[in-house]
Amino acid sequence: MNRTTIDLWVGIFVTLGALALVFLALKVGNLSGGQIRSPYSLTANFDNIGGLKARAPVKSAGVVVGRIQEIHLDKQHYQAVVTIQMDGRYTFPKDTFATINTSGLLGEQYIGLEPGGDPDDLKPGDVIKKTQSAVVLEKLISQFMFSKAAEGPATK
Repeated sequence: MNRTTIDLWVGIFVTLGALALVFLALKVGNLSGGQIRSPYSLTANFDNIGGLKARAPVKSAGVVVGRIQEIHLDKQHYQAVVTIQMDGRYTFPKDTFATINTSGLLGEQYIGLEPGGDPDDLKPGDVIKKTQSAVVLEKLISQFMFSKAAEGPATK
């Protein structure tokens, strides 16, 4: 092979490698997620959202039913207000319960929706009233340590 042909093949492989890296970066960053059809927004208030981030998934029974659109602090009640963009294919009852969960022990955090039994569904712009904040591992460990320290030394 002559030098021009080798340079051409090297250029093709470098371009394919760069495209593969961009594809993987978009997949990891949840930026190339599937298209949401007829989206609608819901909000939920949490006392503590832990490490929850915008664009994190919203799941029900393990299926992604939406994504977190925005997170901000309510200055009156000092709660995190999470705006969720739901896929229009899915509707949930008004008494749906929203929890902040973690994928695995140290994985990403997401919102899990557990539907209730109310015959009326949540409408665009509604607030999910039943929420459970994130479990902060550091807080649990400190509570355990302080409770053990309060007990004093073990007696035999």
